[in-house]
Amino acid sequence: MEIRLGIVGCGYGKSVVVPAFQADARCRIIAIAAATLASAQSAAKQMGVDHGYGDWHKLIEEPAVDAVVVAIPPAAQPEIVLAALSARKPVFAEKPLAAVVGDVREMADKAASSGLANMVDFNFTKITAFTLAREMLQENAIGPIRHVVVNWQTESYTNRARLENWKSSAQLGGGALSNFVSHCFHYLEWFMGPIAGLSARLFRMVHDPRPADTSVSLAMEFRSGAAGMLNMSAAAFPGSGHRIEFYGEDGSVALENPTNDHMRGFCLWHARRPAAKPALVKIDEPEEKRWEDGRVLPLSRLAKNFFDWIELGTPARPDFRDGLRVQELIAAAQHSHQSGSWVKIP
Repeated sequence: MEIRLGIVGCGYGKSVVVPAFQADARCRIIAIAAATLASAQSAAKQMGVDHGYGDWHKLIEEPAVDAVVVAIPPAAQPEIVLAALSARKPVFAEKPLAAVVGDVREMADKAASSGLANMVDFNFTKITAFTLAREMLQENAIGPIRHVVVNWQTESYTNRARLENWKSSAQLGGGALSNFVSHCFHYLEWFMGPIAGLSARLFRMVHDPRPADTSVSLAMEFRSGAAGMLNMSAAAFPGSGHRIEFYGEDGSVALENPTNDHMRGFCLWHARRPAAKPALVKIDEPEEKRWEDGRVLPLSRLAKNFFDWIELGTPARPDFRDGLRVQELIAAAQHSHQSGSWVKIP
């Protein structure tokens, strides 16, 4: 089955989405839309794509487009996603789906009622080290889990260069909470089950006039009774990387990536009583160096699931309901920060 794809967005869309989706033999990218006609036509020419549009409406209205990928800033996604669903076209969208909960709820409801394939780019769960860690936890490798600790210290290009764009505006869906911790919310519930409550503090860099958080500190309680702690900064040079530690009655499991490649470079460690030191778990990932950009490989796995849903009718995750859940957790963290209170999560 050939699935003819249209992509809205020329940045991440061109550099990551195109190679990830083209890795599936069913994919044929036939259209790309950008903010200007010139940039869209230039990108289309570079990629050998039939159509380049300066107006996303024309891409969605193109009869030859079977499905749509939306890879643009969060605040601008809802209108395009809803239009694509109304045109009866499956949609793959970026995270977070929007800047506010109400918009995401409308998108999730529309997707559910349409019966069309819909997915969100929460791609950490498609990293091999993450899937192995989850299997170990589910197989009781460390006993009942007591608590989980996330420490993610990096420096984003936006913060390093002090750029003023959507990534530095919380109202447009930017900031460390929406850009980075949204991933953490998704993978933490994937590992641990539902979050029952949280307390959050959001911080900006000293003397930074830009209206977005650059660091986040969270305390959480999961419905299982386990505790969670998270410290994340997108303004940490050079940064110690990304580490997730699970502590149980009988041992611990840790995922660790000391590099600046957010998706590639994770090691997996396991310790179980009475061993004194954690042991490195061997990870077989033959495709790790297939693409220069580490984001392409996990996204290609999501793309396969998306195409399977379209072709076979088998729903896959993460879908727009997962996107709504993450948006609700983002809103709860924002409310906790503003009110200085512990927030219970329904």
